Amino acid sequence: MDVPQENGVTTATGAPSDTGGLDLLLAGGGLANGLIAYRLAQRRPEVSFRLVEGGARLGGRHTWSFFASDLGPEGDWIAPFVTRAWDRYEVRFPRRRRQVACGYRSISSERFHDVLAAALGDRVLTSAPIASMDARALSLQDGRRLGAALTLDGRGPEAMPDLVLGYQKFVGQTVRLNADHGLGGPIIMDATVDQKDGYRFLYVLPWDANTLLIEDTRYTDADDLDLDDMRRGISDYAAAQGWAIDAILAEEQGVLPVALDGDIEAHWRRAEGRTLTGLRAALFHPTTGYSLPDAVALADSLCDLPVIDAASVQRLVQARSIRLWRERAFFRLLNRMLFRAARPGERYRVLERFYGLSEPLIGRFYAANLTALDKLRILSGKPPVPVGAALRCLREKGRGEKGRA
Repeated sequence: MDVPQENGVTTATGAPSDTGGLDLLLAGGGLANGLIAYRLAQRRPEVSFRLVEGGARLGGRHTWSFFASDLGPEGDWIAPFVTRAWDRYEVRFPRRRRQVACGYRSISSERFHDVLAAALGDRVLTSAPIASMDARALSLQDGRRLGAALTLDGRGPEAMPDLVLGYQKFVGQTVRLNADHGLGGPIIMDATVDQKDGYRFLYVLPWDANTLLIEDTRYTDADDLDLDDMRRGISDYAAAQGWAIDAILAEEQGVLPVALDGDIEAHWRRAEGRTLTGLRAALFHPTTGYSLPDAVALADSLCDLPVIDAASVQRLVQARSIRLWRERAFFRLLNRMLFRAARPGERYRVLERFYGLSEPLIGRFYAANLTALDKLRILSGKPPVPVGAALRCLREKGRGEKGRA
């Protein structure tokens, strides 16, 4: 049977049982499915669903962030999830240091879990690892099979053989310092560090006066994580800033996709009828890997459907994924320049040059909403990569590409 836990959330036990009659089963309690469930509860109470998470808590160990300019007023419903908000952020490069007057918001996995648990109650099932799934059912490792009219697979990144990817990998530690760190806002990129392993930067969020999240982040061709090396990178960076760490409070790690090219239709054919969400559906910013704006938009689009049934939801999600992939071809061009044209130790120059552009353009870039003039401005002038290599990237369409740069 199921045992109610904190805030009404249900935790699975080993006793097998079958559940049917639901409209939706959401496999994976991460960002995309969590926000879909939250928005359904708000706007479409007639839709029955269950959010199924293999771990003990929703969201795992993760921090999601976004820029205030990423969401319009229609995204204000995300406010209860926001742990901290700042009115500006900083970037640092060897030849450029800049404060950008754009709001920045961050969501901790603890806050994410607490808000969802309070809003959804027994519609959440945690500690329920999924053994397999198809379009209408989940088979749990404890032997139970849960049924619904449609399942949504939002269990995070997986192998994507039809998409050509680089990787953004990171290790982050939440640390308590023995004194005030002195930061007035986040450092989104500090690329003044050793450029090992590709484009490398440190990312810093000041949770309070003496608590920081410090992440060692690297844009690389391979997806392997050297945890010990990246942990050393965090401690070395803290020491270089004059910060003495009293305690490590938490650690998170991840590998996010960076889209270079590929065949999005083949990616969906390989899903074999599964309806994907979040990173599995390629619903992320091709360059930054940020997925919250796409998750917010998908949740609202699903709730806007006149009738929420299996056929309508499948069409919506797949069509949205394919359309956005095509519309964002320009970002994949930039990514190919970063990964294929720039020398590994000098990839930071691409971002260093980018941050010399206007604040409105930078905001539109992060919102994946560039104008034709923006694209021309980004590509104009002397490229920060070898000219021949840049021209090859411009000519290259990529395997299966149908979009326009």
